[in-house]
Amino acid sequence: MKTESKIFVAGHKGLVGSSIVRTLQAKGYNNIICKTRQEVDLSNLSAVYSFFESEKPEYVVLAAAKVGGIMANNTYRADFIFENLQIQNNVISACWKFGVKKMLFLGSSCIYPKAAPQPIKENYLLTDILEYTNEPYAISKIAGIKMCESFNLQYGTNFIAVMPTNLYGPNDNYDLEKSHVLPAMIRKMHLGKCLYMNDWTSLKHDLNKRPVEGVNGEANNDDILSILSKYGIVKDEKSVKICLWGSGSPYREFLHSDDMADACVYLMEKIDFDDLKREYGDEIRNTHINIGTGDDITIKDLAYLIKSVVGFKGDIEWDSTKPDGTFRKLLDVSKMKSLGWQAQIQLREGIDRVYSGYLV
Repeated sequence: MKTESKIFVAGHKGLVGSSIVRTLQAKGYNNIICKTRQEVDLSNLSAVYSFFESEKPEYVVLAAAKVGGIMANNTYRADFIFENLQIQNNVISACWKFGVKKMLFLGSSCIYPKAAPQPIKENYLLTDILEYTNEPYAISKIAGIKMCESFNLQYGTNFIAVMPTNLYGPNDNYDLEKSHVLPAMIRKMHLGKCLYMNDWTSLKHDLNKRPVEGVNGEANNDDILSILSKYGIVKDEKSVKICLWGSGSPYREFLHSDDMADACVYLMEKIDFDDLKREYGDEIRNTHINIGTGDDITIKDLAYLIKSVVGFKGDIEWDSTKPDGTFRKLLDVSKMKSLGWQAQIQLREGIDRVYSGYLV
């Protein structure tokens, strides 16, 4: 890519997309196209084709997707598979139809089987059943991987698919129903800290920025306590407790979105599909690339790490009646390392940075 190359980042307001835009700008790229959903609805094929025909992007990063945590994935199953397939089908086909030089598709580590050997190699894809709670979302992402491979093999396109581990960073989603585990814990611990310290000013400020089911800082205290209790942030006469889903025993790997963005730009600049398919024989498959740190942590240890960073002094309880999800999904990142890149931001440093940004 050249600094003046026309680069379309789909999903530029999201966690990964916004980090990719910042990384591109820091490297001097000055022709980045960003469109809101109101400007271009990526689920509308006609709108997508019209946009590609008029703008003619040379490079595309497909970071747009409907995403959520374990509760959202399990609750909105139809929405997750349908909307993500729509977005992927439209953008990937447009990249082929309008001659995009290179496209990067972002998937998710949930594509791998629930009982995959650890650490998870790229060739474990489609070797066993998926975790039930996020199966629809995972299937949509698997379809995206195979679309990239298939267009490359049939039409000679240069589409690369990357599978990040669990991501966190600036512009994360802190919705208590729909967020992923790490940002959800940060917010719960922060709100719990406010209750523990009887700091209603900070608590109401938070709710005014991010209302919970329509309840903001203007609500009376009883209504606020009621809605927080629904999401496991409970104040009683003696203390404050945070109730978290599951047993806390599963392991998860976490990658800062700035590291993810750096990896994506690295691949766009230096790696082509031809560099990936050389590893295979007659059957070219599983050319996607895992992106992670190569290290993981239990959910329980993560909770206590976040508790320490936030400064929450109350108690943590675990609701073992709720699902844990996949027990472990540590990615094997040896392929990405062999391509010349590895993560730099350590977990505690990353959480410190994220919580500082959350407070602004």
